[in-house]
Amino acid sequence: MTNQSPLAPRGRLIPTLPKGDVLGTYDSYFEAQAVVDRLAKADFPVKQVSIVGSDLKTVERVTGKLTYGRAAGAGAASGAWFGLFIGVLFTFGGTGTVLQYVIAALIIGAGFGALFGIAATAVTRRTRDFTSTHQVLASRYEIIVDPNLLTKAQDVLSRTS
Repeated sequence: MTNQSPLAPRGRLIPTLPKGDVLGTYDSYFEAQAVVDRLAKADFPVKQVSIVGSDLKTVERVTGKLTYGRAAGAGAASGAWFGLFIGVLFTFGGTGTVLQYVIAALIIGAGFGALFGIAATAVTRRTRDFTSTHQVLASRYEIIVDPNLLTKAQDVLSRTS
């Protein structure tokens, strides 16, 4: 029922659904999260609780028309971040001032990022002329609790409502 820590020894992970009883079913993730929050604040052992989303749907929300200007701006922004990173790295071995390296790398990174953004848009043009975000949403969310703790969880929720 818990996520494995990235620092834990690596074993073979087999995805499984959590076992237990359904404490409640909710229409939104935030409602289910609020219930788990209430349990946590009442010192309930929330390690024995899972939120399971069912009836998954992919939602793509269109955010705008893809233009060369928008592609250049997004590319310049990501290139500037990369340039800033490289500029900071150059300051460790350089003889000039820190600001010179950082500004030069930032400008070069933004320029190359803008060019790559325009080139990528030109290649994919007419196959996808819009920008969007993707989400995976569930139609309902069930809170699953260890069967031995179901009554305790129900008591906690009846006292905290």
